[in-house]
Amino acid sequence: MEGINTDFRLISLNRHIDPLRKEILNHPIYSSMISLTEVRIFMEHHIYAVWDFMSLLKTLQRVLTSTDSAWIPTKDRASRKLINEIVCAEESDVDLNGNPASHYELYLDAMRQAGAETRPIIKFVRKLEEGFKQREIVRFNISEADEDCLNFIRSTQKIINRGKTHEIAAAFTFGREDLIPDMFTSLVKKLCKDHPSELSAFVYYLDRHIELDGDEHGPMALKMIHNLCKNDDQKWQEVEDVSIEALKARLTFWDSIHRKL
Repeated sequence: MEGINTDFRLISLNRHIDPLRKEILNHPIYSSMISLTEVRIFMEHHIYAVWDFMSLLKTLQRVLTSTDSAWIPTKDRASRKLINEIVCAEESDVDLNGNPASHYELYLDAMRQAGAETRPIIKFVRKLEEGFKQREIVRFNISEADEDCLNFIRSTQKIINRGKTHEIAAAFTFGREDLIPDMFTSLVKKLCKDHPSELSAFVYYLDRHIELDGDEHGPMALKMIHNLCKNDDQKWQEVEDVSIEALKARLTFWDSIHRKL
């Protein structure tokens, strides 16, 4: 009975967030990328979302798996498997030459091949390596990042800081992971048609996300939402609210990039 009830809740949730999803998937940002110039601008901003995705993932890994040296098996086996598989895919994939690389590093390689500017995001990450707290880097912009990129990161941190696992999972599933396959499919088709040779590394990156997220991770992420919310009405409402919040943040980010193309 519980599975049936949560299935109905999921159907209702998808119905409520579907207009925002469609608005993002049909955003004019895609048709505006008609040359390498537009693609470079897109990549210089989107790289922050690629990096920021790991904030959600690593928070879920810390909560849903055992990361202490005194290991204990966590109770939710399916969610543990999902998160560990995605962490492995994101941190330990391979590049075009078969060398180990995270998806962040794959994206940086793609930016370099396309001639996009990588210095701001590299400076952002370097500040973290130097020991600066993320909130300090974002609040005072000591990395000199684009303000629209920082606003997107702030929206994610706001959700994480509330500390509710089901909300973080909702942003991960409906605001990011569940959205990526359709979004990138739309983009990669245009890129392959318009720039088949200049953007091979970027197309490879997008293909990896389509393969991993669309075929494997999406259904597992929905199962994670089921397990975290069960029949708790308040949690399901909060999942819906946060999903809308995350989608609106993505839409605002897309709008800001589109204005610069």
